[in-house]
Amino acid sequence: MTRAVHPIEARSHAILRARVDLTHLPPLTRAVVERVVHASADLDYVEDLVCAESTLRAGVAALAAGAPVVADAEMVAAGITARDVVCRVRDTVADPGRTRSATAIRRALAEVGPGAVWVVGNAPTALAELLELPARPALVVGLPVGFVGAVEAKAALRASGLPAVSNRSEKGGSAVAAAAVNALLYADLPEAELPKADLVAETP
Repeated sequence: MTRAVHPIEARSHAILRARVDLTHLPPLTRAVVERVVHASADLDYVEDLVCAESTLRAGVAALAAGAPVVADAEMVAAGITARDVVCRVRDTVADPGRTRSATAIRRALAEVGPGAVWVVGNAPTALAELLELPARPALVVGLPVGFVGAVEAKAALRASGLPAVSNRSEKGGSAVAAAAVNALLYADLPEAELPKADLVAETP
């Protein structure tokens, strides 16, 4: 998917590339890192992000095949600019013992089923809840921010074996989570280079 790039954005990316050399990274990894750094003006993400090129390719294939995108917060959903996003937090009342964000994740799974792309940029409890469910996602973008539970939830995501984008630190947030997804939505890879989308939904 292509789009017009505003001159300010082009200049911003030029400044970024002058400050850090990312040419050694594979194309999708580089795209995700650049967009996250661009969204945050934080070069620490160059070392902080954790993702694998094969996982990102599977995510691109799933998105190209029309996989649903589910967000934990409306701010995340608003930042994803090229796809309608499922976000149920506004119309959800928390179940006993769960936060509203965690409850909304559980309800969204009942709506979208397996093979979705899940994007968590706000609530560590939403990511922790997702890991407890039989979600079988195409990709989890797990970048919640916070001093309580964020590092632990992201470490649990990486330990789960699910296809994921995460980071190691307390940093994160709606803008960087949306940026990571936008990088994949706008990825311009030849169709022959993408994995089969029907295999993505079966990723454990």
